[in-house]
Amino acid sequence: MVALAPSVLRSAAQDARAAYRAGRVEPTSGVAPGFTQANLVAVPADWAFDLLLFAQRNPQPCPVLDVLEVGQVESALAPGSDVCTDLPAYRIFRDGEVVEEVADATPYWRNLVTLLIGCSFTFETPLLAAGIPVRHQELGRNVPMYRTDRACAPAGRLRGDLVVSMRPVPAGQVADAVAITGRFPAVHGAPVHVGDPAELGIGDLGSPDFGDPPVVRDGEVPVFWACGVTPQAALLASRPPFAVTHAPGHMFVTDVLDREYDTGVGAA
Repeated sequence: MVALAPSVLRSAAQDARAAYRAGRVEPTSGVAPGFTQANLVAVPADWAFDLLLFAQRNPQPCPVLDVLEVGQVESALAPGSDVCTDLPAYRIFRDGEVVEEVADATPYWRNLVTLLIGCSFTFETPLLAAGIPVRHQELGRNVPMYRTDRACAPAGRLRGDLVVSMRPVPAGQVADAVAITGRFPAVHGAPVHVGDPAELGIGDLGSPDFGDPPVVRDGEVPVFWACGVTPQAALLASRPPFAVTHAPGHMFVTDVLDREYDTGVGAA
């Protein structure tokens, strides 16, 4: 189990969760910098094994940080939290379709097993510390995310394609971005692809499937990381009767510092 931040340092994370519980809705990139963020996916108990197996077989897009059993809403990564209320926005799935987006998922929480999955927002603070720009933060936008044509390993009734997030990186800093993010395998790690989006089956970089359109400037290269929205693509493809997830880009802010997931070993 990773260590929590000392209690005197947790106010930024706790304040963010309190604001979301009170109704604030916003993308969480750049919120409570230095604290780990997590994707959320919750499924009925009879789908939990399939989901856990899907995550185990696809660890780069689905690195599991915490599992909450049926009836549990408090994560060990944030004492006093409630995963039904402490994210800015949730998506409600029925029979493989997104039927609603809500700021409070409490009325929908019944007989659900919840996975908290590592989020690439966690390694944005180290990128910024190294002088590597994070464009969507600069512009106050949500990160762009894309479905790819790369199939994930299926598990039980779950199947689907890899989803990636994209950040444009100056060409001379790509190697540094790869090395830095490679130190954080629990939050997706090193990129899965650098360069031509067509090699991932992405036809139009300006039209992401989730999030906001990117701004790529001269001399920058699109860099793609595995994304925790991948389980949502599996829900759309596999059509379970019910599920709750975070809204893309609207994460669970934990009381764990980023450095707890820094292995100190970058990508080769």
